[in-house]
Amino acid sequence: MQTDSVSLFEILQQWRAAGKSAALATVVSTWGSSPRPEGSHLVVDAAGHFLGSVSGGCIEGAVIDAAAQVMASGKPQLLEFGVSDEQAWQVGLACGGRVQVFVEPVE
Repeated sequence: MQTDSVSLFEILQQWRAAGKSAALATVVSTWGSSPRPEGSHLVVDAAGHFLGSVSGGCIEGAVIDAAAQVMASGKPQLLEFGVSDEQAWQVGLACGGRVQVFVEPVE
């Protein structure tokens, strides 16, 4: 589901006001071809509900998994995805390029 940033942050505030744990994922850097520009966001709650996009579907599952770890530990993570031999059978960007996503807990 694609939405504008205001709505995304309003939902994030609603989740937090309801006492739900949440995490914010932000595209912080891209190289080459990347489906979402720097500054794109994805928010995730502890139940796995999410809103926004950091890649147009290529890496959202991996980012949601990382968000769950971030919510549990309280420690942010910097993730990097791209086309590589190590990631060929896990997750990557179908369009090529590389993307870094910063995932942080929201308090």
